[in-house]
Amino acid sequence: MEFNEVAVTRKSIRKYAARPVAKEDIEAMLRCAMEAPSWKNSQTARYHVITSSTILQAMKQEGLAPFNAENTKDAPVLIVTSFVKDVAGFDKDGTPSNELGNLWGAYDLGLHNENLLLKARDLGLDTLVMGIRDAKAIQRLLNIPETEIIVSVISVGYKAMDPEKPKRKKLDDIVTYYET
Repeated sequence: MEFNEVAVTRKSIRKYAARPVAKEDIEAMLRCAMEAPSWKNSQTARYHVITSSTILQAMKQEGLAPFNAENTKDAPVLIVTSFVKDVAGFDKDGTPSNELGNLWGAYDLGLHNENLLLKARDLGLDTLVMGIRDAKAIQRLLNIPETEIIVSVISVGYKAMDPEKPKRKKLDDIVTYYET
């Protein structure tokens, strides 16, 4: 697929076909995610990939809001995204480099996640990014260390429906030019 087609056709899917995703495709998405830039090349993004049916069920029951559990009931893969806290956005002595502090870790993870989402679409896969989740339950279920901040859960699979993509704002609504 051409890049613009990948970007334009990616949309959130809330109903999946019960069909497995090849490990090679998951690894291709993760490798693409790793190519994103990060603060001072700190590379603090972390991915916790769930394909085990037992853990998928536990995650959907304990880690996700009920509506997200329903949206992803047949999704064969859940990816928990997190970042190592107090690294990106901080100086070597541990002080924040500016007022954003750990928000730089979240920003970097967003860049990485976008690469992952676009690679999934390029591979013919579909995704849903979920921010309404129980971070403490997920941390406990997956034994994620306290040094990581959980940001989102991404479902990955093959769509069982093709919803219309929501309209985007016009360029003039979001851009301010400062010209001479």
